[in-house]
Amino acid sequence: MACESDCNDSCAATCSSGSKPLADIEDYKAETERLLARVKELEKQISAQKPSSGNGGSSSSAAVSGGTWPRKLRSAAWFDRPDDRTMQTLYTERFLNYGMTKEELLSGKPIIGIAQSGSDIAPCNKHHQILAKRVREGIRSAGGIAFEFPTHPIQENVRRPTATLDRNLAYISLVELLYAYPFDGVVLLTGCDKTTPACLMAAATVDIPAICLNVGPMLNGWAKGELMGSGTVLWKARELHAAGIIDDDGVTDMVAAGTPSAGHCNTMGTASTMNALAEALGMALPGSAAIPAVYRERAQLAYKTGERIVDMVRENLKPSDILTREAFENAIVANTAIGGSTNAPIHLNAIAKHIGVPLDLDDWDRIGHGVPLLLNMMPAGEFLGEDYYRAGGLPAVLAELIEAGALPHPGAVTANGRTIGENAAGKKTWDARVIRPVSSPLKTEAGFLHLGGTLFDSAIMKTSVISPAFRAAFLEDPADPNAFEGKVAVFDGPEDYHRNVDKLPIDERTILVMRGVGPLGYPGAAEVVNMRAPDHLLKRGVSDLPCIGDGRQSGTAGSPSILNATPEAADGGNLALLRNGDVLRVDLNKRRVDIVLPGAELAARRAQLEADGGYKAPPSHTPWQDIFRREVGGLSGGMVLTRATRFQRVAETYGAPRDNH
Repeated sequence: MACESDCNDSCAATCSSGSKPLADIEDYKAETERLLARVKELEKQISAQKPSSGNGGSSSSAAVSGGTWPRKLRSAAWFDRPDDRTMQTLYTERFLNYGMTKEELLSGKPIIGIAQSGSDIAPCNKHHQILAKRVREGIRSAGGIAFEFPTHPIQENVRRPTATLDRNLAYISLVELLYAYPFDGVVLLTGCDKTTPACLMAAATVDIPAICLNVGPMLNGWAKGELMGSGTVLWKARELHAAGIIDDDGVTDMVAAGTPSAGHCNTMGTASTMNALAEALGMALPGSAAIPAVYRERAQLAYKTGERIVDMVRENLKPSDILTREAFENAIVANTAIGGSTNAPIHLNAIAKHIGVPLDLDDWDRIGHGVPLLLNMMPAGEFLGEDYYRAGGLPAVLAELIEAGALPHPGAVTANGRTIGENAAGKKTWDARVIRPVSSPLKTEAGFLHLGGTLFDSAIMKTSVISPAFRAAFLEDPADPNAFEGKVAVFDGPEDYHRNVDKLPIDERTILVMRGVGPLGYPGAAEVVNMRAPDHLLKRGVSDLPCIGDGRQSGTAGSPSILNATPEAADGGNLALLRNGDVLRVDLNKRRVDIVLPGAELAARRAQLEADGGYKAPPSHTPWQDIFRREVGGLSGGMVLTRATRFQRVAETYGAPRDNH
């Protein structure tokens, strides 16, 4: 067949027209050799740019499984041992017994841990048993190998005497797991209050690539046609029960109605707060904190989180790269804007200590107090978790802050490799009922006050939950604004309070003091400082009394208590010197709480207390309680195990642990 057009000099076509002679076969051989040489040259260039994995296996298998690796992976110390193939075999062989293959383990793929916090005794996080499957699929799709393992369980409403004991226990056990096993990165499955700080503290200490995935809040609760939030509904039910409005069954029904589905608390309690702050710190994907547990978007995000951790390992993006001073300052501002829990300073200060970033309660007052409250969510507002998510979640809050120039460091890097400002760009809310603009906030100054004085060296007060009734009763004296004095009713633990709250001469100006409930005294710092008024006042409609204590209160509580007093009574603090009827002066402008007694009287009481052997606390009941008491610091410093903060960036500092045989 003839060509449609005339041949030119460079034509190599085989024509039947005979218009051009056939080329010599040697020309084709030369062209083939030229092309092969070019292929080899390109392969050499690619190899120089992306060196093959040092974690065992061939470069081709690593490329198929998600890309080659720019450095020797940590898991190579277990699964790629040319120095000792016997040890490599020992580390490998038992994994084969449940279906893994030698080719997988020796392929050079990154080993990604999934730190599973859900179980039958941790129902708030139990939904993670479903979400972990999607995390695993994301890890596999991105070229990693997933190893799911249990963490020490923490369940806020079941664990006795307090779940705070478990935060440091979960932390220290997770540090051991992350360091001692062949993990190149880890997905931290968080949710219920203490699980999030425990995981972040451990990730900070070991410092391998890590990312949080929150279980998500439960669906909105309803009772008697009104929104009812978890935790907050309990304090409301207690008041109604004490006032004789509902009976015992009514309490159960009302509280259960506020907690209708899988997930953690649907209020801005400690769980929602700490997961929002994990996102604000940059340790979770943007928008992740607010998605309700049972929404499909939560499972979709689980898959994306699994994908992302593999890329974080490739990039070697570690907690120390994300948890900077700038990130903590952003988190303080975000906490005020969302009306976050009074437990946040304890936990963030602890995380900062373990990553080596200076942070104290003066920072919380200086950076956070003047920030406005933007999120209209219980306990400081009206709405619940589903409303918060639909209004845009934390990115919408951050977008408002950034537009107003109120987020101090929008350039801080986050787990997805972008800055927090980039993540929030264009995410302003469509629902100004739930998320207010900075120009029209719920409160203009809504952060924590850091207080001192003669009663304690350090304590905090959450100003976003000061009700109009409390402000009118205690803080609006024109001759003494933001200050008040009152006689105290002192309780040595919640048992003493329940026995005597309706017996002591308590009126509408009395200050309720709870002591002996801090890290040493309880032990573990229980959430018992938010105390209701006695029955006779509740029946008169008086529910807000000032509360002060050396323990904590639930993040779901709306009480403007003065909390976390340090040093606590059991550690020699002046709370131990108080007696019923003593007068305290609280001056929020001066950031002071003082005992209105002569110094000589306080000195005499101190001498008597020491002569009697100090403040009496219950004995430790378990080995861990004893260890905890001997090692723990005060609430103002994050309640960390004091010697644990010496161990930082453990994976990099010490390399892989010694062989076990």
